[in-house]
Amino acid sequence: MRSPSRTAPRPDRGTPPPWLAEVQTPPDSIPADADRPAPALLDAGGRPIPSPDAWARRRAELRRAWLDFLGRIDDPGPLPPPTVLGRDTVAPEADGQPPVDRLLVRYEPEPGRLVEAYLLRPADPAPLASRPGAVVLHSTVDYTIRQPAGLEGPADKSIGLHLARRGYVAVCPRCFLWEQGGPGRYQDAVAWQRRRHPGATGTAQMTFDARRALDLLLAEPDVDRDRVAAIGHSLGAKEALFLAALDDRVAATVSSEGGIGIGYSNWDAPWYHGEAVNRPGFALDHAQVLALVAPRPFLLIGGDSADGDRSWPYIEACLPAYRLLGAPDALGLFNHRQGHAYPPEAQARAYDWLDWGLGG
Repeated sequence: MRSPSRTAPRPDRGTPPPWLAEVQTPPDSIPADADRPAPALLDAGGRPIPSPDAWARRRAELRRAWLDFLGRIDDPGPLPPPTVLGRDTVAPEADGQPPVDRLLVRYEPEPGRLVEAYLLRPADPAPLASRPGAVVLHSTVDYTIRQPAGLEGPADKSIGLHLARRGYVAVCPRCFLWEQGGPGRYQDAVAWQRRRHPGATGTAQMTFDARRALDLLLAEPDVDRDRVAAIGHSLGAKEALFLAALDDRVAATVSSEGGIGIGYSNWDAPWYHGEAVNRPGFALDHAQVLALVAPRPFLLIGGDSADGDRSWPYIEACLPAYRLLGAPDALGLFNHRQGHAYPPEAQARAYDWLDWGLGG
């Protein structure tokens, strides 16, 4: 899938959030188990990168290296129109909120494969291309897309519904791990995926699927193609990181408690990168992935469980790239210190970040 390049930050974001300095300040100490990635703003020979043009060349090298490692899934062409399976309207919870239209749709991201997603938007009509959009990626729960759509589970994880109440069009696609077999049978899904795409990792499949969900979102007539975001918690946070890194159509991102470090999260699971990341001499790291997002806004949220103070070295490694590209305010880490959660203060900062990152 082609994606237009974003070589400069959007000029019309306005004033960044008032808490920006907090999320760009290093923690008092870095835990001993933290990864220590190399600075991203170095070329293949370890020399400093002096200019945006030099970074563009290095970025292309890193992108190719990661795509080669993850494995490629061919672009099947335009996405066929989805089928609407169900529709309901969610009533407002407070004065001033709009009711939300919630559609369950089925679409075909690749030939012969059907996936379900929820589409949510304010029930009020809107002009063409006027609304921000978001790809909302669910966490590891067996009720999958019902979580972000606000149909099951704790209300704090109803991220798609939260954003629709703020004026977004949100698409909430189901991860492939729940396509085959029953709950918890991820190995069955991985075996199916390997048969379908030999040589492609689980992360490659998740990223392909997230990009096709973005295609679905951008086909909605009320979505502004220049104002689309990615957001996810836990499993969804991992997917949001790679979607933003490998699809330049994503203009702003929030990744909550995904575990950015290869060394302290489960990226070696067969449904992510696989055991190759544990081999001696493995040369890739996620600071490179995060740097691919620059200069687009990216907020990492942690609670000192999957992410937190030990994630700071990734921010530190990538801030020079953001500065070089003229977006020193577009990268940060917020640690709410409440474990593997998405509490109200994290929600507020996440949505303020996306609103700002998309230009209001």
